[in-house]
Amino acid sequence: MYHQIAHNKRVSVIVIAAFVAVWIVAGFVIGGLFGRSWGSAIAGAVLLTLFAVGGILFSYYFGAGTVLAVSGAQPADPQQFPQLHNIVEALAIGAGLPKPAVYVIDDPSPNAFATGRDPQHAAVTATTGLLQMMNREEVEGVIGHEMSHIRDYDVRLLLICSTLVGMAALIASFAFRSAFTMRGRNSAQVALVALALGVIFSLIAWLIGPLMQLALSRERESLADAAGVELTRNPAGLLSALRKLAANDQPLQKYNHATAAMYIDNPLEHHDHWFNHLWDTHPPIQERIAALERIEQVQQT
Repeated sequence: MYHQIAHNKRVSVIVIAAFVAVWIVAGFVIGGLFGRSWGSAIAGAVLLTLFAVGGILFSYYFGAGTVLAVSGAQPADPQQFPQLHNIVEALAIGAGLPKPAVYVIDDPSPNAFATGRDPQHAAVTATTGLLQMMNREEVEGVIGHEMSHIRDYDVRLLLICSTLVGMAALIASFAFRSAFTMRGRNSAQVALVALALGVIFSLIAWLIGPLMQLALSRERESLADAAGVELTRNPAGLLSALRKLAANDQPLQKYNHATAAMYIDNPLEHHDHWFNHLWDTHPPIQERIAALERIEQVQQT
């Protein structure tokens, strides 16, 4: 466990450095296009570096709140959701962690995710569909999976990556709108720079960022399944929950590509088109089920 935590902290630094490097290169290229000189290229690199650092600080301190707001999550009322609170508290005690904040999303599709920068500033979120569809044992299995993400600092990795992907998407959208609405003197040159900005940040948001999420998430989902079973001491709960998730064909009503990788069942991967599966951040759910079945068989022998 401690090795995994240390590894995740090191990878967090690598991810941050990689994003900063990409933004520096983007700034250098855009500055060079705008001023056509080494000085303007360096100025562009410095400017986007400052934006990148600002984005990292924002994601670290405010990213979790942003993810919860974008996802439509609301604090879970202990009177309305006593079982969820009891499960989260019991598993937090078992894992030796502070109890994370508990949220719910009013959505009939069953799903859940955890977010936060560390175990002291974490939150667990479940949809109302998951709470209605699953019994206590199954909900415990799902929450055990999410608690393992918190314990192992997986949430920090995905939080930083998801926030920076979302920021890149916003910049790209703003740049494209600006490129096609420019008026006045020098508008053609400024529109060209805005268009270049949009293309570069679209690549960050839709290619580089998702590839990083894929690299960060895929192995960790399998590890979180095994760690969640270790935490609950009951593979049957998560196994049954994954079977229900596999049978679910109703995607979440409110999600975006930047936060989809955080969910126990990535809502983007409900689509059957081959293109979507190029960016799968989770192992196929049938593979996860098979792995848990093997764990269950070992425990029974």
